[in-house]
Amino acid sequence: MGIVVKQSINNTIILFAGFAIGGLNVLFLYTNFLHEDYYGLITFLLSTANILAPLMVLGMQHTIIKFFSSYKTKLEIDKFLTSSLILPLFVIIPLALIGTFFYETISDWISRENPIIKPYTSYIFTIAIFMGFFEVFYAFSKVQLKSVFGNFIKEIFHRICIAFLLIAVFFNWISQEQFIYAVVIVYGVRMHVMMIYAFKLYRPRIILKLPDNIKEILSYSFYIILAGSAAGILLDIDKFMIPQLEKIAEVAYYGVGIYIASVVGIPSRAMQQIINPLTAKELNADNMSEVKNLYQKSSITLLIAGGLLFLLINLNVKDLYVLINKPEYSVGVMIVFMISIAELYKLALGTNGAILTNSKYYRVFFYFSIAMALSVIILNRWLIGLFGIDGAAFATLIVVFVFSTFKIIYINLKLRMQPFTRKTLQVFILTIVLFVSFYVVEIRLHPILNIGIKSILITLLYVFIIYRMNISEEVNVLLNKFLTKIKRP
Repeated sequence: MGIVVKQSINNTIILFAGFAIGGLNVLFLYTNFLHEDYYGLITFLLSTANILAPLMVLGMQHTIIKFFSSYKTKLEIDKFLTSSLILPLFVIIPLALIGTFFYETISDWISRENPIIKPYTSYIFTIAIFMGFFEVFYAFSKVQLKSVFGNFIKEIFHRICIAFLLIAVFFNWISQEQFIYAVVIVYGVRMHVMMIYAFKLYRPRIILKLPDNIKEILSYSFYIILAGSAAGILLDIDKFMIPQLEKIAEVAYYGVGIYIASVVGIPSRAMQQIINPLTAKELNADNMSEVKNLYQKSSITLLIAGGLLFLLINLNVKDLYVLINKPEYSVGVMIVFMISIAELYKLALGTNGAILTNSKYYRVFFYFSIAMALSVIILNRWLIGLFGIDGAAFATLIVVFVFSTFKIIYINLKLRMQPFTRKTLQVFILTIVLFVSFYVVEIRLHPILNIGIKSILITLLYVFIIYRMNISEEVNVLLNKFLTKIKRP
């Protein structure tokens, strides 16, 4: 776990920095500098592109991680990586032709309830290509066990650019329409920067010859591409469906709540950058004892980190919305609560997803993902109609809880391993007890003081209990190093 912990810490720092910049954008710059309709529009465009991105590149970012460590010679690696760049063109070119021919029909359908969307429909396709190939080049660096720079570009670069663009809107240097175009360019630049870095780490010689195991690659990619699209649907279909049922401004209110809650998932995003290729490597080597070790240690470590973030977010969320000073956005309090519960449960799964996608049982990941996507679409249709944007969050919570439980059961049945131990229950109980205890405490000071005081108290109490109970060896080692540095004169 040494390289995992080291790069996870670096990635976590980057993710927190990215989320801090993104938080400034989402909570203050977007809400004050951009009209809520345009905020809803850019959220819709990016979310829809994210759904399409795996299709654009045939899910090659996952295929690279799955197969890279199985090749032993440079010739085999170069053939494989060349194919990963060329094969997506067989999807992109036909889709581009279809999109051009049926553009009016597609754009009319998408913008039926909100005409503001229509002029920007084509940019969904463009952004999806940029997002997809960014992930492919990022996978190039991940398999070299170099995830930190890519994580920086993924989490920080575009957010800094968007912050400057929002400031430009505020000073009338660019219009709100031009802001949308500029964001598309930012995603294109981000992809090219990642490409340059990936080729610096390893530049494959272009070999126009398919790998020997091309059938296995295509079979895997077929399942993963659909599973990846389905996973994208789970994450972003609500932001796509809300404009079909509600005013597009509702997407802005919903997006802010989702962003706040997504902070709970930061530890997982940090650890997965390095632990996914390691899990694939151990599975390829049939080292199941190490796979189980990674599974359980990642689960408890992520749950500890996520539990603290869950408490800090949900016990401070009302004060945070007061700071935003936009009463219409405060409808997202329940959205934050429901989505953060879903994120916390996903953290408890540890490397569950990496095991499914990189083992011989990867096909079942496809079926799980399709079932999740269909379920969330049906539930969104029903619950948004009943409860508005709260219904979209509730739909996501239900689907995440049900299907995550199914995944745990499936891996346990097939591989005789599961992520939970007695310590898992201890962390859950601690999180619930602290949440209930602090929820009834009301501090009537300025929101910033309220957040500061509660955050310090919650963090000190939570970390002290975790440390004294010795729930995670990795966490205690890190805390001991931290304490040792403090004690040094």
